[in-house]
Amino acid sequence: MAKEQGTKLVAQNKKARHDYAIEDKYEAGMVLTGTEVKSLREGRASLAEAFVSIDRRGEIWLEGANIPEYFNGTWNNHAPKRKRKLLLHEREIVKLSRQSEAKGYTIVPLSLYFKDGRAKLEIALARGKREYDKRQALREEQDKREALRAMRNANRRSR
Repeated sequence: MAKEQGTKLVAQNKKARHDYAIEDKYEAGMVLTGTEVKSLREGRASLAEAFVSIDRRGEIWLEGANIPEYFNGTWNNHAPKRKRKLLLHEREIVKLSRQSEAKGYTIVPLSLYFKDGRAKLEIALARGKREYDKRQALREEQDKREALRAMRNANRRSR
C-alpha cells in the first residue's frame, strides 16, 4: 500500500481567525480511534465550537470538536464530541501553558488536516479581538476588494 503524500484539509475554524489575533502557531498530532480516522477521511468534521485545554498533568486536549460517527461503523463506533488528546513536545506544552495563563490569551484550533497520511491539528496561541478591531478588519478587507475591483475595471477599459 502506497503511503499518502501531501496535505488534505478536513476542517477549518474560520470564526477563530475572525475573533482572535493569532500570535503563534503549532502543529499537533491527535490520538484517534479507527472510526474517527475513517470519518475524517470522508471529510466530516467541525471545529466551530472547539477549544484546547491543558490539564494539571501537563496533557493538552481538544474539546468540543465534532467528528460525526462513521456511517459504516458498528457498535464499536466513537462518541462524536469526546475529548481528544493532542500530541506535542513537552517544551511546547510548557510554553503554551505559561503563555495561555497570561491575561487575554487562549489556545484555539485553526484547522484539521491530514499530512502524509496522519491527522494533524493546527493550534494557535491567540488574543481575543475587541469588537472595534473586528469591524476595522472587515472594513480593510472590503477596501482591498473594492480597490482590486476598480483596478480590474480600469484595466478592462484601457484595452
